[in-house]
Amino acid sequence: MRCMQKNILNYRIFIDKEKNVYTAYCPTLGLNDFGKTIDEAIERMTQLITFHIESLAELGHTIPVERETTTVITSINIPKFPHMKLAVV
Repeated sequence: MRCMQKNILNYRIFIDKEKNVYTAYCPTLGLNDFGKTIDEAIERMTQLITFHIESLAELGHTIPVERETTTVITSINIPKFPHMKLAVV
């Protein structure tokens, strides 16, 4: 049985909240965008990445692709104790 290659390209994007917007960054392609919500940031990045790789293909350039990996980045809540000294990073 022959293994079929999927016609899907997967790109990781990292999303951070900055003041009133969510910024999204795709390290493989060096692209970034933003949105008022996480969903909007993802939608805008999807459109930007699609445009970018279509443009690269039309110009005959090689399209960077990622190895198939899954990266999950999240945040957790830890209780703050009164005696803790905190530094914002």
